[in-house]
Amino acid sequence: MSTGTTSDHRPIAELQAGERLEDQIYRVAQKDLRTTANGSLYIHAVIADATGQMLARMWNASQTLYDSMPEGGLLYFRGRVENYKGARQFIIDGMRTVEPGRANPADFLPATRHDRAALWNEIKEILRTVANRDLLVLLGRFVNDAEFATQFQRAPAAVQMHHAYIGGLVEHTRNVLRLADAICPLYPLVSRDLVLAALFLHDAGKVRELRYETNFEYTNEGQLVGHIVQCVLWIHDHCRAIESETGRPFPAEIETALKHLILAHHGKYEFGSPRLPALPEAFIVHYLDNLDAKVAMCFEAIAADNDAAGDWTGYVKALESKVFKPDVMGIRPPPAGTA
Repeated sequence: MSTGTTSDHRPIAELQAGERLEDQIYRVAQKDLRTTANGSLYIHAVIADATGQMLARMWNASQTLYDSMPEGGLLYFRGRVENYKGARQFIIDGMRTVEPGRANPADFLPATRHDRAALWNEIKEILRTVANRDLLVLLGRFVNDAEFATQFQRAPAAVQMHHAYIGGLVEHTRNVLRLADAICPLYPLVSRDLVLAALFLHDAGKVRELRYETNFEYTNEGQLVGHIVQCVLWIHDHCRAIESETGRPFPAEIETALKHLILAHHGKYEFGSPRLPALPEAFIVHYLDNLDAKVAMCFEAIAADNDAAGDWTGYVKALESKVFKPDVMGIRPPPAGTA
C-alpha cells in the first residue's frame, strides 16, 4: 500500500518499499549518467541524509537533467520507494531546486552518534599518559592547535570505506587508542609511546585531505598529496619548530620512527602505503587501524542492508565477503524502528 507524505523531509532510514514521496529534500551524495541496453539514458545516483543513504534511479533522463543535479547539494525529490534485489531504491519521477536558505546541506550529512567533544577529551586524556617528553611536546603542538582540534572533531575518517560521517575521524582515533591501551601491555618490548603517537596522527591529515561541508569528497590537495604525506610533512615542520624554540635537536631516531609508522600504517603498497611495516610498533599500528576499520565496515554493512528476511548482506568489496547478520549471542540492540 502506498503512503503519501508532504513534509519537507522524511528520514531515509524510515522509508519503506511501496511508499510514495512528494517534494522531499535529500542530498545528492553521488550521481552518474548511464546508458541502458536499448541506448536510452538514465541517472544512477545516491541520495542521502543524516540517517543514511539510498540508491536512486531516474529513467528516461537527459544530459540536461543530469547537469541540473548538484553533487553534494540539495534537491526536492518526487517518486517512489521500491524493493530491488532485497534492498530499497528510490525511483525518481521528478526533482526541483531547493530555494536558497530553505535548508542547510550540512544538516543532511551523516554524523557519529557519540559526543564529539567527549571523544576528543578522551583522546587527550590517553595522550597525556605518553611518558617520552619529546613525543609529548610534539603531540601538544597538534592538540593545542585550536583550528586543528576543531577540524579533527568534525572530519570523517573516509569518503566511503569506514567511519564515513561527521565525527568519524575522532571516533576512529579514540577507538584505536583504546585498542592500543589494551594491546601494548602484552608486549613490554614495544614502545607504547610511539604506538599512541602514531595512532593519534595516522589519519590526522584527513582534515586537509577531505572536504566535508556539503558532501564527503577529496580536496585537490588531498588527491595530489594525500593524508599520509601531509602528516609526515606536519611532523617534520613541528620537529623543526620545537628545535627552534628549545635550542636543541629533536631526537632524529624518534622522529624517523614516528614518520615510518605513519608511512606504513596502510600495510601494503596496493593499499596506498608508501612503506611496508618494518618496526614492531608499525605492525601494531597497522593492524589496530585495520581492525577498527573492518569491524566498523561489518556493522555499517548490516545497518545499510534492508533485506530483513535475509541472513546475509550483499557482497562488501572492502571485506571481500558478505556479512552474516544474525546476532547469535543476542547482545546487539535492535535496529532503529523495531520493537
